[in-house]
Amino acid sequence: MNILIKNGRLIDPKNKVDAQLDLYIVDGRIAALGQAPAGFSAAEVIDAQGLIVAPGLIELAARLREPGFEYMATLESEMDAAVAGGITSLACPPDTDPPLDEPGLVEMLKHRAKNLHQARLYPVAALTTGLKGMELTEMTELVEAGCVAFSQADAPLTDTRVMYRAMQYASTFGFSVWLRPQDSFLARDGVAHDGEVATRSGLPAIPVCAETIALSTMLSLARETNAKLHICRISSAAGVDMVRQAKQQGLDVTCDVSINHVHLSEMDIGYFDTNCRLNPPLRSLRDRMALRAGLLDGTIDAICTNHAPVDEDAKQLPFAEAESGATGVELLLPLMLKWAEQERISLSDALARVTFHPARVLGLDAGHLGASSAADICIFDAETYWRVEPSALRSQGKNTPFIGQEVRGRVRYTLIDGQIVYKA
Repeated sequence: MNILIKNGRLIDPKNKVDAQLDLYIVDGRIAALGQAPAGFSAAEVIDAQGLIVAPGLIELAARLREPGFEYMATLESEMDAAVAGGITSLACPPDTDPPLDEPGLVEMLKHRAKNLHQARLYPVAALTTGLKGMELTEMTELVEAGCVAFSQADAPLTDTRVMYRAMQYASTFGFSVWLRPQDSFLARDGVAHDGEVATRSGLPAIPVCAETIALSTMLSLARETNAKLHICRISSAAGVDMVRQAKQQGLDVTCDVSINHVHLSEMDIGYFDTNCRLNPPLRSLRDRMALRAGLLDGTIDAICTNHAPVDEDAKQLPFAEAESGATGVELLLPLMLKWAEQERISLSDALARVTFHPARVLGLDAGHLGASSAADICIFDAETYWRVEPSALRSQGKNTPFIGQEVRGRVRYTLIDGQIVYKA
């Protein structure tokens, strides 16, 4: 179907476009910007007057809770929430039940997602069988089944020899290894940053060195093996410094940060707000400032939501016993806009962190509006305010630290392959 999107402010960070331009879609792909291609006739016209026309957002960490945790959320509910948030592509971690360690599981998940005709799904496979940290999975077969990278999610990988062999194998075939830096022994039973709030509240703490010790090991092995390494959810100033130095030394390393950690700190735990029970934990104000600085100077490549819907009962517990995680796919856009406003950076620069930068981490030609590219588009109103309430969220999980807050930025249309999959 041919679609004309007219009168909108078109922003394409990758191609450095920020102008009032019409966009023409033919057979699911972008045919032209500005001037209609020869013989073009629109079957549908979207008037984007007063709206932003941007590439669809790309999410690097969305737990869809299938298979195995359908009581928390379903593939249908979370994909519906994703497109309502302007997300057109997302990667899902392997910590399902069973874990994504076999090609059949990956193929099943991709098939189900494709039949929903919503966001594009890119599974991240388990690095080790059952995420037990002992035996490597059949990486080549998993890639053939559709996986884009390999990860342990939040499961520990304490055997450095296994990690070394995994990076060697991945490096040989050009696969990407995604690891979250946290020493499982130092972090054991911890639920909050080792700082003032945990001390006063009597909460079991996770020190910053739990991140830096694990990160040091990962970077050393990546240097030794020339592996392509992605650091998931950096959370500390010291960690940002280590990644910055590794990049300066020429390591093939990328890094992301959760949008929650961009905006929140340990102070937001307040009176044991379990919506702030996150993994990694919210750290100090100084750490939050360093994360923001890392985003601005390019040390941190992308922003993600670390979307993790949790059932209400699991949050209605004492802080230390509550399930960690927060829903986020519907809040990525407004929280990104809030960060851009606070840092006084251009909308184009901010959008880059949630479009073509995460696409680059995934190894995809996506997140831009170049000619002949797939018409994955997010059209949003950057000036509309709305209140984050459970009834306003499509995700089955209503757990977010931003409940009750007013945010700016509302998605009006989401298109994937030139098809309107969401309309407000």
